Amino acid sequence: MTMRRKAPVAAVLVLLLATACGAEGSGQDAGSDDRTGSGGTSALDRAALAAADLPGYQVSATKPGAASEGRPAADRAKCQPLADVMGDRPSPTAGETVTRGIGSTRYPGLAVSASLSAYTEADARKLIKDLDAAVGECGTGFGVKLAGKDGAYEDVKAQPYRVGGDESVSWTLTAAAKNVTAPVHMVVVREGTTVVRLMALDVTGGQQPRPRTEVPREVADKQLAKLAGAPVG
Repeated sequence: MTMRRKAPVAAVLVLLLATACGAEGSGQDAGSDDRTGSGGTSALDRAALAAADLPGYQVSATKPGAASEGRPAADRAKCQPLADVMGDRPSPTAGETVTRGIGSTRYPGLAVSASLSAYTEADARKLIKDLDAAVGECGTGFGVKLAGKDGAYEDVKAQPYRVGGDESVSWTLTAAAKNVTAPVHMVVVREGTTVVRLMALDVTGGQQPRPRTEVPREVADKQLAKLAGAPVG
C-alpha cells in the first residue's frame, strides 16, 4: 500500500482512482476506528472490513490526502458506468458509501480497496447490468477526466472470478496517465440492496511477482461473509 516510492503511479491513482486505498502509516487503523465497532454510526460501517477480520493485512479507513474527489467523466457515454465505478461512489445513485484500504506484505505492491454502498434494489440491479454491458462494449478503452486532469482506461476485459452475493461482474483494465500504466482488477457484487466494490491495483508499474493483478480471494470472501452476518437495507 506504500505509494511514496512510486510517485508516477501515485499520479495515476490521484488522477483516475478517486477511491484508491488508505495510505500506509496513516495513523488510522480500521481495527481501532470506532466507526467499525459495535457502537458504529451505521450498519455499513459495522459490515465493512476491520483489521481483526484479515490477519496479516493492514486495513485503513483513511482516504489518501492526495486522492481526487468527484465523478470521473468518460469520453464515451457507453463507458460512463466504468468511469463512475472508479469514483467516490460506484454510481450517482449510490447512497451511503464506506471504503477501506487494504495492504499486505504477502502481496508487495498490490493496493486493494473494498467499499460498501447502499442502494435501492432496482438501482443496485441496474448498476450490475450497466457495468456488464459496458465491459462488453468498451474493450478498446476510453478517456476519462477527473478534477480537470486527463487519463485513460485501456484493455478492458471481462475476467471470471468466483465470488458470493446475488450477482456480480468482474473485469480487468489498465489505468494510464502521464505515460505511466497500472493494471487494475475490479469486482462489483450485489448482495440485496448493498453493492460491494473491490479493487486491486498494482502500484509497482507491472513489476509484481504475481502472475496477474487480482483481488485477493480472502479479502473478497471475508467482506461478503461479514456483510451476510450484518445485513443492511
